[in-house]
Amino acid sequence: MLSDHLQVIDFNKKLKSWYLQNHRPLLWRQTRDPYKIWLSEIILQQTRVAQGTPYYERFVAEYPTVFDLAAADERDVLRLWQGLGYYSRARNMHFTAKQIVGDFEGKFPETAIQLSKLKGLGNYTAAAIASFSFGEIVPAVDGNVYRVLSRLFGVFTDILSNEGKKEFTLLASRLISQEDPGTYNQAMIEFGALQCVPVSPNCAVCPFTDMCYAYEFGLQSKLPVKAKKAAVRKRYFNYFIFKQGDRIAMQERNAKDIWKGLYDFPLIESADHVESPDDFMGNEFVSGILQKGIIREIPKLYTHLLTHQRLNVRFWWVDISESVLINLPPHLFFYTPDQVHELPKPILVDTVLREEGYI
Repeated sequence: MLSDHLQVIDFNKKLKSWYLQNHRPLLWRQTRDPYKIWLSEIILQQTRVAQGTPYYERFVAEYPTVFDLAAADERDVLRLWQGLGYYSRARNMHFTAKQIVGDFEGKFPETAIQLSKLKGLGNYTAAAIASFSFGEIVPAVDGNVYRVLSRLFGVFTDILSNEGKKEFTLLASRLISQEDPGTYNQAMIEFGALQCVPVSPNCAVCPFTDMCYAYEFGLQSKLPVKAKKAAVRKRYFNYFIFKQGDRIAMQERNAKDIWKGLYDFPLIESADHVESPDDFMGNEFVSGILQKGIIREIPKLYTHLLTHQRLNVRFWWVDISESVLINLPPHLFFYTPDQVHELPKPILVDTVLREEGYI
């Protein structure tokens, strides 16, 4: 660890110099508006910059202030979020916007401690907003920063453990610039994103090779230490798309499961792949519909990966004559293509409907 104040100052000078020469001119770095910085941080959680930037631009255009977002319909927020995954983040973001308007008259709290009490804001996001917008001297420690610190200073504590989080936060607190904490945090995050990358970092052009523990001992691939990921759960979904005329039947997902608040189709989850419609005859509602319609060919299998789940999905299209009377359960409704287009949907559902030329 850097042993004295002058070494910390020198470290910050090198880091800031690297940042000024190499940082990306990202849109949310051109403002100190806490609302826009908050939007960017929520969108970029586990999302790459290239993927997240268009979403940021659409949200700022659709909801230019926290008042606009707070006044929005949740369905519209989810639809704008469609494709990013982790839809609970969008719901939390909408909830927090209403909280900021209702409890704080639209003004964001200015300290990390106050910000962290808001729904959906962890310690990192709260520190990022507090330092970027309000200049609070508080370290923002994300995955990039964990990697940089663990390699530079040879920290082998598991970054996912409570002990590790405390140790890295303390280390970052000792290094943070007292004069310009916002730029320091941006620089540390950017250094990890561009220079001290997870695999095969280009140490030959790194300004810190003279002090880097991992470089000295060839441990770049070993640091940071991170506990093994949880096992991926395999699930088998069989969706039924009941089509009558130009309308299809859809439902809002309300169970405590993936995609809550989004719209999909009647679903039978099976223990394994299903190859024949006969296997669904045990479901009273589905079997009743199948007897009134014509099922298309055995559909192809889609694989959809979530963080801890692997979904194996088939979409069974059932064409029903317009002359046939269908009694749908209370949660299921027929929608036209234009209406379906406006509904918030899982990206896989949206993809399939587009492939079929339905929307």
